[in-house]
Amino acid sequence: MKIFTRKRIIEAAGIIVIAILLLFAVDYYMSALRKAPVNENAYLPEPRVEYGIVVDSFYVVKDVVKANENLSSILMNYNTPMGTIEQLVTKAAGLFDVRKIRAGNKYTLLCSNDNTRKAEYFIYESSPTDYVVFEIGDSLHVHLGEKEVIVKTKTASGTISSSLWNAMAEINASPNLTIALSEIYAWTVDFYAIQKGDNFTAIYEELFVEGESVGLGNILSARFNQGGKDNYAFRFVQDNNTDYFDEKGQSLRRAFLKAPLKFSRISSRFSNSRLHPVLRIRRPHHGVDYAAPKGTPVHTIGSGTVTDVRYAGGAGRMVKIKHNSTYSTAYLHLSGYGPGIRSGARVQQGQIIGYVGSSGLSTGPHLDFRFYKNGTPIDPLKVESPPALPVKKELMDSFNQVKLVRGRQLDSLNMPVKQTIRPI
Repeated sequence: MKIFTRKRIIEAAGIIVIAILLLFAVDYYMSALRKAPVNENAYLPEPRVEYGIVVDSFYVVKDVVKANENLSSILMNYNTPMGTIEQLVTKAAGLFDVRKIRAGNKYTLLCSNDNTRKAEYFIYESSPTDYVVFEIGDSLHVHLGEKEVIVKTKTASGTISSSLWNAMAEINASPNLTIALSEIYAWTVDFYAIQKGDNFTAIYEELFVEGESVGLGNILSARFNQGGKDNYAFRFVQDNNTDYFDEKGQSLRRAFLKAPLKFSRISSRFSNSRLHPVLRIRRPHHGVDYAAPKGTPVHTIGSGTVTDVRYAGGAGRMVKIKHNSTYSTAYLHLSGYGPGIRSGARVQQGQIIGYVGSSGLSTGPHLDFRFYKNGTPIDPLKVESPPALPVKKELMDSFNQVKLVRGRQLDSLNMPVKQTIRPI
């Protein structure tokens, strides 16, 4: 009986101790809560920021510049005095020419959040990435800004059934990708001899701003298979200059472009005996005719000096260019000449020297392109142009690393060739 009573006493004492400890713990916790600083912003929403400005307290207007609108006409609709607008134009001098505000471009107005709707900020988007901020508060201020650009790496591959342009359209690729590839391969791939079954693969960058695509970035690498031959292109930077090289480190650029026109077709080839379409007699045709719409830009295939610009009888409006001591070219039947094209003018490869026309003896708009070696006409389609500078020996290890990574990516997409476009 004494043992049982002592045990109960011990148990009861333990319970009392635990209860006292719990009371102390609760009291300490509540005291700490009472002393803790209150975070009044803990449950407030994040402020909304656009163009580096917190816009929550403003009345926001988003629109596009309409025809015949300008800085003055837009701001005057939002209670901005003409004198203030003139001061803004002065502030913008050297940063942005307000005369370049173009119809169709986006703008945002941040106005006072009251009945006056007075403009406090005017933000004009000069491009999808660049903008100009006109601050119209207590002090006037103008500054430039850039939106964050997200770069995503993607791949595109397809098989040609009719043309590179159509093949790109079939996989919903940007037309800019078509243009970029045609420029990279302008010296090495004959786009006028593309056949059904030729195929391509490209690894490239696409630029995004606020979740929307705003254009093409760099082509990182590509493979163009023409007639069963793979033509590789690897982007590589040396001496702060970007160029494209083949798998051996040779530049894809050449002294001469493959053709003076983009995306046209050959209507007549080099011949020593061709039936003239107007005179109806057989005579040599020492050039290549490219059929294209009137006004299509004509590019010089290489850098050089203009030696002749004139109306030359049956040749119509003509431009002749001497590229070096060996080679010269001529461009016939033009409708007009490019800016600054005159005898003695220096031109750069790819520069517009004229526009397709039908001047002289011609049945329709086309370019008659002629190539001369030491004064003798040769077939432009058979000219082998020397390459530009290759990758330097001391940079070959770095180039080979780039080639290894990009080459494996291209090869993994090559077999089998599928018409697809996807991110990496």
